[in-house]
Amino acid sequence: MHDNVLSLAWMWAQLHHPESVAIVIAVLALPVFALGTRVALFVLPPGNVWQLLLLRTRRALRAVWLLLVVRLDMLLLSQQVAAWSWAFTALRLLLIGALSWLAMRVVQAGGDAVMLRRGGLGLPDDPKLLDTNLQARGALTRARVLTRVVSLLIVLVGLSLALMSIPGVRQLGTSLLASAGIAGVVVGFAARPVLSNLLAGLQIAVTEPIRINDVLIVQGEWGRVEEITGTYVVFRIWDDRRLILPLQWFIEHPFENWTRTSASLLGTVFLWVDYTMPIEPLRAELKRTCAADPDWDGRHAIVHVTDTSEAALQVRFLVSAANSARVWELRCRVREAMIAYMQREWPGHLPRRRVQWDDGGDRSSPTVG
Repeated sequence: MHDNVLSLAWMWAQLHHPESVAIVIAVLALPVFALGTRVALFVLPPGNVWQLLLLRTRRALRAVWLLLVVRLDMLLLSQQVAAWSWAFTALRLLLIGALSWLAMRVVQAGGDAVMLRRGGLGLPDDPKLLDTNLQARGALTRARVLTRVVSLLIVLVGLSLALMSIPGVRQLGTSLLASAGIAGVVVGFAARPVLSNLLAGLQIAVTEPIRINDVLIVQGEWGRVEEITGTYVVFRIWDDRRLILPLQWFIEHPFENWTRTSASLLGTVFLWVDYTMPIEPLRAELKRTCAADPDWDGRHAIVHVTDTSEAALQVRFLVSAANSARVWELRCRVREAMIAYMQREWPGHLPRRRVQWDDGGDRSSPTVG
């Protein structure tokens, strides 16, 4: 009975005093929203995914809520104020923009929530530590690429809907919506690069040929994947230069990925020594050097004679480390240590040129070997 009385009173106020109803709604809109969000944040446990979603989307939700309140007030006052068509059109555009903003914030919050559940938000910045967490880097890559691709699609859809809400440019909005792939028809050659990068981003997110912080060799340059956006990849070269490549490039061109399944690598050091140099002392010295080096992972410390020439032997020192940065440092230190060892212990067995005199021939014509 009490509810029926309130409903009748509200209908009577709408019919006879729409201005008062509109003022009440406008005054109470913001306090009601603020109270509702505070109650929701208080009820949800800290660190909860829904709490994260509410915190990320609170501003966009407030904008949508206020625009809906304004629209309700305009509907209540539309009979009292003439020529509201332009205002409804402007409000419709603002509402489409606010809803697009809200959808983008929801997508971004979803990516953050995925990383929070996987424990990836706390990834360290040290590349040596990141190399050991391939699953976390893969989740980080998928979350970032998918959120940016979906956000770009939301922008295209929102722009298309905004254009279609204006009668004069409705056909342009329809064409843009179709070119974005929503209607399944690609129109216009100019949209092909955008669509190819979008599809490449989805393919990279699913198949993971590259991930955040992967070590790559791209166009002869060594570096790491610093950032993957919805359209391009930022490749940080070893000397801090940045190479910007479109996503489609990684689908169409071959490249080396040194951390595809594991960050561990083998490194080689080559030295030329004299034929009279015994190999066993080199093996013992390599093991001693690697055992004292913090970058050696304990897997490989091997010595092989890999080549010969008329003057010397080529000796290969094969070592292993946890990642590319460590293996580079290990190779340099092994090279320095083995050269110093030979200079100190076997100075006469370094590569040298020999001159052999033929006693039966002309002494003025030595044979060089």
